[in-house]
Amino acid sequence: MIKLLTSLTCTSLLLSGCLTHRASAYPSSDFYEQSFADIGDASYYSDRLHGRSTASGEPYDKGQLTGAHKTLKFGTWVEVTNLQNDQSVRIKINDRGPFTPGRIVDLSRAAAERIDLIRPGHAPVKVTIIDPQN
Repeated sequence: MIKLLTSLTCTSLLLSGCLTHRASAYPSSDFYEQSFADIGDASYYSDRLHGRSTASGEPYDKGQLTGAHKTLKFGTWVEVTNLQNDQSVRIKINDRGPFTPGRIVDLSRAAAERIDLIRPGHAPVKVTIIDPQN
């Protein structure tokens, strides 16, 4: 009798746990960030901003591979590909912006140099979230 009661109690607890967990019909926010890709214009920071604080609190260092995006989390790594020459650079998002219409990312000077963005000042790019370990 005790075995039967114990067995019934365990079964009902397991079933009630299954009934209360419902899978979401919508993907998690991580899914959207992992599959993020955007196309628009990129520009780069003025040298006069070197040393000033970014929105994340880190100082802007024109020699580091960093950038600004309006919505991606600080610390997110992205690959920015210049669509005019197919050159790419991997940067860490540590600031907010750009605030010029049509622009989707601002790059540090070092990142802009890697994709030949200095002379034109801005160019069409594709921005894709990446795993920095790969």
